[in-house]
Amino acid sequence: MAQNFSLKDQLFNAEKTCFLAGLFADANPSFDAKAFEAQVMSRLLELELKERMAWIADCLQQAVPGELPTVAPTLLRALPPPLDPTKTDDDFGDFIFAPLGDWIVSVGLEHPDLALDVLEELTQRFSMEWAIRPFLNRYPDQVMARMELWCGHDSYHVRRLVSEGTRPRLPWGQAVGLELTDPLPLLDRLHSDPTRYVTRSVANHLNDITKKDPALVLDRLQEWSETGTQDRDELCWMTSHTLRGLVKAGHPGAMKMLGFDPEAEITASVQVKQEARIGGALEFDVSLNGAGDQPVLVDYIIHFQRPGGKTSAKVHKLKQATLRGGALSLTKKHKLKGNATTFKLVPGAHRLEIQVNGRVRASVDFDLLS
Repeated sequence: MAQNFSLKDQLFNAEKTCFLAGLFADANPSFDAKAFEAQVMSRLLELELKERMAWIADCLQQAVPGELPTVAPTLLRALPPPLDPTKTDDDFGDFIFAPLGDWIVSVGLEHPDLALDVLEELTQRFSMEWAIRPFLNRYPDQVMARMELWCGHDSYHVRRLVSEGTRPRLPWGQAVGLELTDPLPLLDRLHSDPTRYVTRSVANHLNDITKKDPALVLDRLQEWSETGTQDRDELCWMTSHTLRGLVKAGHPGAMKMLGFDPEAEITASVQVKQEARIGGALEFDVSLNGAGDQPVLVDYIIHFQRPGGKTSAKVHKLKQATLRGGALSLTKKHKLKGNATTFKLVPGAHRLEIQVNGRVRASVDFDLLS
């Protein structure tokens, strides 16, 4: 059943199209809901997810023609009430409203003030981080000035748009011409936000920056720690979430910030318990020894065979723990799925490494059998 699951069909389908058509028919009696539904469904099922968004936007533009000043009143009247303002996380909204962002980009790039007003409303129904980026590229000063105001907005969805919309590596998002440092004054305000939905976005934004400038991120996190404007536990969570990529890479500065000593005198051994087969599991035991009771962050790295003789290393979490009496024993069972669509396993020689506090401390070779 899971193999037949289709995200695009769940998010964009006849039922969702009918719902959207009903909203616009209620907002404008001249809107032909049946014709709109028929046009959308004539091509929808043959398209991929992002293509479906663009196609629905095209159909809306044909059903409600004109530039943004003409269509904005109908669009705004069609919107349902904003998302529940009492929530603080995991309230992304209904994906069927994502095409409205594409529509705004198509008809609103010559009307930036009005477009920003409309996007402010839309993002309280569905996040508009993709739609804001074309405006950010064309009108960087104007959009950044508006984002300064949005940092203090009552809706956490609008505040999150500031961080998410300016991310350097936003998934599915158009690249933006900002310098890495340009949004930092905005993040300085948002990092102390009371909602996890916003602080997760800030952490993801900083994680993007770590791909190019780890020192910039470490310095900013240190500054935020010293200001003390965010709850200490939340800032610790943000720091850990921000540095997850650097931790996988064994970055010593990230390890130290999280309280783990990369230079600690720790020895490790690893033993594969039984033969590993595709469709089965890789089971192994790890033993650590060091001085006294000290915190350790333990990852394991599997070097997979790839078609053509190359290898691909993947880092996985094992345990965040403390050596007790200078010792720690761990056991892990890593499933080796044979039917995964994103990463196909190849039989042959593989390597397992144990990384402690960012340094590889032990390794063992094993054969993956078909």
